[in-house]
Amino acid sequence: MSGNVLSAGQAAMVLFGVFIGLLIVRVPVAFALGLACVPILLIEPRLSLMMLAQETFNAYNSFILLAVPFFLLTANLMSIGGITDRLVALSRSMVGHWPGSLAQINVVLSVFFAGISGSSTADAASQSKIFIDAQTKEGYDLSFSIAITAVSAVLAVIIPPSILMIVWGGLISTSIAAMYLAGIVPGLLIAGAQMATVHIYAVRRGYPTYPKATWVEMRCAIWQSIPALMTPFIIVGGILLGWFTATESACVAVLYSVALSTLFYRETGPRELYKALLDTGRLAGVALFCVGTASAFGWLLAYYRIPQELLANVSSWGMGTVAAGFFICFCFLVVGCFLDAIPAIIIVGTVLEPLAKSVDLHPVQFAIISIVSLAFGLVTPPYGLCLMIACSVAGVRLRYALKDTAIMLIPMLLVLAALIVWPSVSLFLPRLIVPEMLK
Repeated sequence: MSGNVLSAGQAAMVLFGVFIGLLIVRVPVAFALGLACVPILLIEPRLSLMMLAQETFNAYNSFILLAVPFFLLTANLMSIGGITDRLVALSRSMVGHWPGSLAQINVVLSVFFAGISGSSTADAASQSKIFIDAQTKEGYDLSFSIAITAVSAVLAVIIPPSILMIVWGGLISTSIAAMYLAGIVPGLLIAGAQMATVHIYAVRRGYPTYPKATWVEMRCAIWQSIPALMTPFIIVGGILLGWFTATESACVAVLYSVALSTLFYRETGPRELYKALLDTGRLAGVALFCVGTASAFGWLLAYYRIPQELLANVSSWGMGTVAAGFFICFCFLVVGCFLDAIPAIIIVGTVLEPLAKSVDLHPVQFAIISIVSLAFGLVTPPYGLCLMIACSVAGVRLRYALKDTAIMLIPMLLVLAALIVWPSVSLFLPRLIVPEMLK
C-alpha cells in the first residue's frame, strides 16, 4: 500500500519473524500473535497500538462466535451429567466383541461425543481420564492407549456440530449447514480407518476382547442412550429446517444437556453445574483470546496485501483443482503443527481462499479439506494439543507416544487424499439434502 514505511515483504518478515521467535521462546500462541503486531503498529505512522485493541474487539463482536462457549459448556455437561456413561455403555454393546474392545469403544464414543460437543480438546480431556488408565490395566501398551485416545478426539472438529465449521462459516461466508452435512461422511470414514488400525494392532499384539453383548443388553443400552443421541439430530436438524441458527443451536444444545443431566439422568446438582460453568469459562477464554489476536494479525496481513503477494507466484503455477487441493492440504498440515486451528483458519484460510476460487474449488469442499487437514495438527508436535492433553493425563512426555500416533495418522491421510481427489465424498450429502445451499 502506497505511503507505508514498510513494503509487503518487509511487513511479512517482521510479523512472521517476531511471531516465530516468540514461539521458539515458548510464548503462548495467543500472546505471540498479538505481540507480533506491536512492532508494525509502532513503525507505521498511519497505525497505532489502539488498532490492536480495536481489531481484537471487532473479532469478539460476532454473533456466530457465541456458539463456541455454548458448545464447550455442552461438552462439560455431558461429562458430569451421566450422558457420557450411557454412551460408553452403548459403544460397548456395539463393538465390545471386536478385537481391541476397549480401544474400539474409545473410537465409537468419540463419534458420539463429536455429534454433541464439537470440541476436540474437551473430548481428549474427558476420554483420557476414562480410557488411558483403563486400557493399560487391561494389558494395552501405554503409548497405544495415548495415541488412540488423542487421535480419535480429532473427530469432534470434523463431525458436526463442529466449532471450527462455525468459525469458518463466520469468517469465510460458507454455509454452516452445508459444511455440517459435508463433514459427516469424512468423519465416519476417518473413524472407520481408526477402528481398522485398532483391529490390526489388537490382532498383532493380542489385546483383549470382551464377550459379545446380548440383544437384551444392547436394547437396554440403546434405550438409555436415546435421549443423548437426540442431541446431534436436534442441532443439525434444527439448522437444516431453519428453526434456528448455528449459535442458537448451541444454546439449544446447552438447554437440552441441562435438562438431561438434571431432570432425566439426575446426576447434576448445583455444585456440578457450577464446576461445568467454571471450566467452560476458562476454555472459552483461551479459545476466544486466540480468535481476537489472530484477527488483529490477519488484519495486518490484509492491510499490506500480503496474501495477494504470497499467492502471486502460486497462481502462475497453473494448478488444477486437485493440485490446488493438495497444496491447500499441505499448507494447513504444516501450519497446524504450530498454530491452534482457530487462528490458523483466520490467517491461512483467508490467504488461501482466492486460490480456491481461482481453480473453482467448491467453497464447501475447500472448507472440509482445510478443517480435516487442521485436525491433524491437534495430534502432531510441536503444538498437538489433544496429544499433549492425553500425555499429560498419562504423566508422560509428548515424544513417548509419537510412533504409534504417526502410524495411526497414515490411514487418515489416505482418507484426506480421497476427499481431495473425489469431491463427491464430502459433497454427496449436501447435494442430496440441501442442494440450494451449494449454489
